Amino acid sequence: MRGATGLKEAEEQRPRRAWALRCSLTADHERSGRCRQGQGQPSAAPRANRPPGEGQPPAAARANRPPGRANRPPRPTIGAVTTGSVVLETHEALLDHLTGGGHPERPARLEAVLAGIQAAGVSEALVPVAPRAATRVELERVHRPSYLDAVEAFCLTGGGRLDADTSASAGSWQAAILAAGAGPDAIERLDRGEADAAFIAVRPPGHHALAGRAMGFCLINNVAVAAAALAERGERVLIVDWDAHHGNGTQAIFYQDPRVLYVSLHQYPFYPGTGRLDETGAGEGVGTTINVPLPAGATGDVYLAALDQVVAPAAESFAPSWVIVSAGFDAHRDDPLTDLGLTSGDFALLTDRVMGWAPAGRRLAVLEGGYDLTALAHSAGACVARMAGVTYRPEPATSGGPGAEVVAQVVAAQKGER
Repeated sequence: MRGATGLKEAEEQRPRRAWALRCSLTADHERSGRCRQGQGQPSAAPRANRPPGEGQPPAAARANRPPGRANRPPRPTIGAVTTGSVVLETHEALLDHLTGGGHPERPARLEAVLAGIQAAGVSEALVPVAPRAATRVELERVHRPSYLDAVEAFCLTGGGRLDADTSASAGSWQAAILAAGAGPDAIERLDRGEADAAFIAVRPPGHHALAGRAMGFCLINNVAVAAAALAERGERVLIVDWDAHHGNGTQAIFYQDPRVLYVSLHQYPFYPGTGRLDETGAGEGVGTTINVPLPAGATGDVYLAALDQVVAPAAESFAPSWVIVSAGFDAHRDDPLTDLGLTSGDFALLTDRVMGWAPAGRRLAVLEGGYDLTALAHSAGACVARMAGVTYRPEPATSGGPGAEVVAQVVAAQKGER
């Protein structure tokens, strides 16, 4: 790590409208009446490192809040994504992760995501909450203590460049531990019956972060922190990563772990250079990593074929008790950093397929990439709407692109392993 390199934080305006949008979503939610049942409020007590007084409902409301929906109906069977509620985790402090002028992973991304969710018209289905910071125990399940210490110190001394792509600022550590804590917080809320699924609208993203290294815009591996918390208590976790870039960090962390099935559909060859078809796990984790390395231009029909022909049989065999999506939206055809061919309509279909592999109350999606703001807004809105059981497709789904031969190769490889 290099020392602070003088990020021009003063030149980067924090888009406070992102937080205003979250408040607007909360207001819409309150009008729906669910808040009167104790839902949709930020955490009831201040967490470690949370700004004093931020996100706290009045004391009387905290005292009278029920633990969850006492009359919650039975969960639908696996395979059904029906109308339900979605926890939406986000926090104003996530805007304090500043990456420098012109960097694609910028605070405006969060604004776009929240605007897209609002445009989807599902505010009444949302349970907006503020996350807690991840605990040291949660972080150390996936990251080395020395690495965590170094990143925290680096941020607290002003930040700078960690590598050619990855930057941090004075506010990045707080943002990173809130982003990492949002997953475990959402899991706790789903366990209490507060909603049927959760969407984690956070930054910095996480799936490139290795146990001891930041890279690819990522500091802490948010999905890995959530998955490790579930695996620790005996759950079987399916991670589906549809970000355009291979999630090398998540793969490496669980490469020998039979409790976690990691599946990635990504552009290849491409950054970060990992994610070949023959990377399938090691040791006790052999067979619990599946890569679908797709060519530039791959369209939604190819992704659906991969899910139906590759992932569905693997999920049936693995029998996950939870599904987590690394929800990057940079496979959109308008993304400036990638060359894939999806639209927001495709992300609605992908969400429907993947969320059906776990029961309601055990479905989680965590924001990763996506760098065209309009595409990001449309895609996040389509994803969250489908998690709520609502069809919202600002664009039609796509078909006719390359990649069917890759899917056939992965199917053949899996049959060979059996």
